[in-house]
Amino acid sequence: MSVPTTDRMGTAAAAVRHHYDVGNEFYRLWLDETLTYSCALRENPDDTLELAQQRKLRFHLDAIGAARAETVLDIGCGWGSVLRELSQRHSVPRSVGLTLSPAQAEYVTAQGFPGVEVHTANWLEYRPDTRFDGIVSLGAFEHFARPSDSPDEKIAVYRDFLTRCRDWLTDRGALSLQTIAYANMSREQASSFMQQEIFPDADLPTPAEIVAAAEGIFEIVTLRNDRLDYAWTCEQWARRLRARRAEAVAVVGDEVVARYERYLKLSALGFRMGKLGLLRIVLRPYPNRFFGGEDTRG
Repeated sequence: MSVPTTDRMGTAAAAVRHHYDVGNEFYRLWLDETLTYSCALRENPDDTLELAQQRKLRFHLDAIGAARAETVLDIGCGWGSVLRELSQRHSVPRSVGLTLSPAQAEYVTAQGFPGVEVHTANWLEYRPDTRFDGIVSLGAFEHFARPSDSPDEKIAVYRDFLTRCRDWLTDRGALSLQTIAYANMSREQASSFMQQEIFPDADLPTPAEIVAAAEGIFEIVTLRNDRLDYAWTCEQWARRLRARRAEAVAVVGDEVVARYERYLKLSALGFRMGKLGLLRIVLRPYPNRFFGGEDTRG
């Protein structure tokens, strides 16, 4: 039985607030200065976290052709690192961010990036008034399915998301997606601590579920698994949190800090052991037309 959309939206919002509304000041202590809270892209042993995060942002924005874009949508915009790049580096006239965290939305709005607007909204309820030249979604896909969903129900949710993205894109648009995925581990083998204390009511996709959901909607242009990049990113975050532990405890208390220390340690271990993967996927919609005719999408 599928989960009603209203129930799914409410559960997702509560889960996101549980994790992200711990407080901007807490995250500022151990993320890089842009508050980028997703896997970096490391190429060299001497990369700093800041450099690797900038490279990750460039990867996804190059994938959607941000330099030529007029409109871009960021689903799960976090604290706005993608939106900042779109505004300041690429001068995109209009960039839209979606987040379920009021604290994040308030933070991004306060930055006053030209051309940027942020909505506290779920992709299930979002109704755009334009089509986009590109869509980016980094670290949101993990929150779409629930542990109670069957594999078929998960694929249906992912297919709904991808269908909407296709319909929101211009004919030459692209979607650049980044998500953690199950690798050499099943849902049943996942840590109960992670499922209950860190990301409640969320379930990771498998690569096969994403491919099945995209069939006939998007062609997968590139798919790379950078799990070791995420192991390194989590280790960098943990190191930075340890270095400022006393300040973190003063902000959120010892219990929260200890929970995040455990979460970052388990995550790094899972990626290093191959239990978890980090997928970066670039997708382009199959054109809904024949032999160069007009695009018939509404």
